[in-house]
Amino acid sequence: MKAAILAAGLGTRFRPLTFKLPKVLLPVLNRPLLGLLLAQLKAAGFTQVAVNTHHLAAKVRHFLDAQKPWGLDLFVSHEPELLGTGGGLRSLGEVLGEGPFLALNGDVLTDLDLADLYRLRQEGAIGTLVLHDCPPYNSVWVEEGRVVSIGEASERGTGPPLAYTGIQMVNPEMFNYLPQGPYDLVRAWREALAAGERLAALVAAGHFWQDLGTPAGYLAAHRRLLAGASPGLAPFFPTLADPLLGPGAVIGAGVEFAGGVCLGAQVQVGDGAYLKNTVAWDRAWIAPGVRLEDCLVASRAQVTHSAQGKVLG
Repeated sequence: MKAAILAAGLGTRFRPLTFKLPKVLLPVLNRPLLGLLLAQLKAAGFTQVAVNTHHLAAKVRHFLDAQKPWGLDLFVSHEPELLGTGGGLRSLGEVLGEGPFLALNGDVLTDLDLADLYRLRQEGAIGTLVLHDCPPYNSVWVEEGRVVSIGEASERGTGPPLAYTGIQMVNPEMFNYLPQGPYDLVRAWREALAAGERLAALVAAGHFWQDLGTPAGYLAAHRRLLAGASPGLAPFFPTLADPLLGPGAVIGAGVEFAGGVCLGAQVQVGDGAYLKNTVAWDRAWIAPGVRLEDCLVASRAQVTHSAQGKVLG
């Protein structure tokens, strides 16, 4: 089984942190996101995986090389020019070679059974989109197991719109609508639908799913995982506790943790500090008495003032 991870994004909403770290390497419960996605694919039985790169590509390549062996045949599709969602998907498909493959966005975290999704792909369609009910992202209309409209209401839809999970099964026929070079995937889907192609829909329910594309989503993933929202993902992490403390973390006297807290390796938290729904990366330093809520603290950052809803670099 083959899979592709779309990982070439710029991570603009995480700046300034993503000036130094590509979004796909953001740590989730102290584990780089890309490593987690690869572990999930390996556990699901995938054998070949392609990853596309652009922003800080050398760091992604270094991570992949340093972590060998993954137990996977890994391929890297580098994009000197950012190819967008459609062009990136085409380049990944070319790297993987003939046949269908599963593609997932590199900023989505889910416990859906990826092997089941692959097996449930529909032949005779250009692809199969995995959809779910997730306001406010609902913008895909479905009729009798097939997509009929994306982004625009359709009289043919048999129910309310659904949201794209960021996971799809791609059949080779999809490349008829993905030209070489930069291209938008939604545009390609719409052109295929207009041409009468079948784009299948697979509706999922009862699963964990979180978009990590924003700091708010990133913090929400930590809060939910630490609260036990996804037993299916728990085996991919060390024993979970809230707060989750990385190796060598130093906690001062009278520190109060109010839930949703993850500290990386060698983080230091001063006496009397208060942390809620906050993630601090390796070697961050938080001064005594500081209060942080809904904050993301970069590696080696020195936090001397209280904050709420901030990315602290």
